Amino acid sequence: MKSPVVTRRSALKTLAATTTLGLVAHAQAQPAPYRIQHGRIRQSVVPWCFNPITVPELARHAASLGLQSVELCDPKFWPELKKLGLTCAIAGSHGFAKGFAHTEEHDECLTVLRKRIEECAAASVERVITFSGFRRGLSDEVAMRNMVDGLKRIVGFAEDKKVTLCLEMLNSRVATNMKGHPDYFCDDMERSVEICRRIGSERMKVLFDIYHVQIMHGDVIARLKQHFPYIAHVHTAGVPGRNEIDDTQEINYAPIMRALLDLGYKGFVGQEFIPTGSDKIAALAQGVRICDV
Repeated sequence: MKSPVVTRRSALKTLAATTTLGLVAHAQAQPAPYRIQHGRIRQSVVPWCFNPITVPELARHAASLGLQSVELCDPKFWPELKKLGLTCAIAGSHGFAKGFAHTEEHDECLTVLRKRIEECAAASVERVITFSGFRRGLSDEVAMRNMVDGLKRIVGFAEDKKVTLCLEMLNSRVATNMKGHPDYFCDDMERSVEICRRIGSERMKVLFDIYHVQIMHGDVIARLKQHFPYIAHVHTAGVPGRNEIDDTQEINYAPIMRALLDLGYKGFVGQEFIPTGSDKIAALAQGVRICDV
């Protein structure tokens, strides 16, 4: 039998294929940097701050770390999350640049919210985010009235679909893009909760972002206790900087997680910090470990 002729091109192709398979096998063999041990806090991750990692790639890492959710991602990714045993803890909607403080923005926000609520109900996604938008000269009284009137137009639909609207408070002190939002109307937790109170629905709650609350108020655990009946979702990030939640920043996250457990919190905690290093998954694993109390 004649031996096959090995050309330089075929040898290079074989070498490349072997190398690729070896790299894939090596990557698959690498253990996750951490795997959730306790699981008492249901953890999630927010994709935007882990760019350029794609949502499908982040979802695979999330599953290996033992997270239960990748949130605020396009509904087109939800079937892939489900295949990995994940959910989307909270869906995105109309974005923070527009919201219910201004009546001229109501119709656009309501259209987006109605569509997203329908998608959530079909996919068993339990929460959708909403925002106040910016003050732009409005008084507290007028903006509050607009907020309540606008959200009342959609909350009944949310009730029917069993989806909870989560109004997010954002800080207005930090001027850096995506780390703060000057002139944002709902920059106060008491104001945000008061809007929910006036609407008076179990499907109208707040998103308690620990990073933003720390910047505007501090006293995080006391506010968790004070407003607990209105809290449907929680986000993390380090202060200052919105970076890792480790000991390089001022918030002690483990006691906050234990406080949530003591209160009987059953929702999700979404990791929404911006990693400073090149290994974003290692940073995520560290944050997951800190919150796994």
